[in-house]
Amino acid sequence: MVVLCVAAATTFWVLNALNKDNYSTIVDYPVQWEYDQKNYIPVKPLPNNIQIQISGNGWDLLRKYFNISGTAYPILLQSPAEKNYLLTTDLKRGLGEFITPTQLENILGDTIHYQIDRIVTKTLRPVLDSLSYSFDKNIALEGKVNFIPDQLEITGPSSVLEAFEGKYPVALNATKIKADFSGKVPLEIEERLAQLVQLKQKEIQISFSVLSYLEGNKRLKIKKINFPSNVKLTNEELIPVLNYLIEEANLPQLKDLEFEAILDYRKRNRADSTLQIEISPNPKFLKEVRISPPQIKLRYE
Repeated sequence: MVVLCVAAATTFWVLNALNKDNYSTIVDYPVQWEYDQKNYIPVKPLPNNIQIQISGNGWDLLRKYFNISGTAYPILLQSPAEKNYLLTTDLKRGLGEFITPTQLENILGDTIHYQIDRIVTKTLRPVLDSLSYSFDKNIALEGKVNFIPDQLEITGPSSVLEAFEGKYPVALNATKIKADFSGKVPLEIEERLAQLVQLKQKEIQISFSVLSYLEGNKRLKIKKINFPSNVKLTNEELIPVLNYLIEEANLPQLKDLEFEAILDYRKRNRADSTLQIEISPNPKFLKEVRISPPQIKLRYE
């Protein structure tokens, strides 16, 4: 019986209190953005509500606080791409009239940030995504990669399309390629962009040729240049080895070449008394040229 009395008294007090005026509270008030959705698109989700401080009758504030039968306040953007913010002072008069009989005391924060871009269509050049494929050992690309079509049409927010810098990365999704390639590949859109951009083409034809290289090595004769008489090599018996890759078709050109390991004292590292080995000649048809060891330690007598 005592519990019922307390409950009844509490209920009566609450109802009586809610009938009074001049209460004040902060609420998240829903907003609805209105703009030309045919020609513009938000790059980031638009705010669904704004925080406002209101005052008035207890019942009205309770309804506003819990958004009971609340209608979102429309924010009209005539030219949404011209700027990326809205001053809350520009909303006060309209919002104040919209929420009557509740009184608008303040809008928390002085700026509402957004990003809405104009929808544009651009033509991009397809390029292979370098992280989406790999070649087998001693295999390299010969010439250029061919695409059909050689241009892709993409539609989306202007700032997003500008970030592509005129090129669209195509994922090949192939590893250890060892032979010429020709085939159709589906065009993929990054998950984070899937809701923003659209590609006209769904697939693309890719073809390219590869080269197979042979491994080779040669022992090098050391040639010293500009060496003072008191400077020697830590290991005078050292024989550097040249390692390289070469196309089989270029093997005849290799026969007549005599390679030397050039040590130019003037190019020494004074800090640690080491000298980088240079190869001469260094023909362009040799690939992945390596010298072992790459440098030699000097000693002074």
